[in-house]
Amino acid sequence: MNDVIINDNSFLRQFETTVEGHLAKIEYSSQERKVFLTKLVVPEEITDEGFKENFIKAVLSIIQEKNLRVVPTSPHIAGFLRKNRRQYKEMLPIGIRI
Repeated sequence: MNDVIINDNSFLRQFETTVEGHLAKIEYSSQERKVFLTKLVVPEEITDEGFKENFIKAVLSIIQEKNLRVVPTSPHIAGFLRKNRRQYKEMLPIGIRI
């Protein structure tokens, strides 16, 4: 996942990257100062074990740079945030628990 370019495709409302010729994406919706991460789509051809985790980290980094809050509605992303609660706790809106 080193030097992978993540594109924020605001028209399709998804963060996307191409790995091994395949498009991986995290779909989102925005409301006020929150980004709802709704779906993680990683083609089965991408076999790298740590790819999903690194992709989620990179997307969260982009969201954090924009000083936005994140609401994970995707089970994969919610699980990642649950495992890394201390690191990303400040990104959750007040009242949201994982």
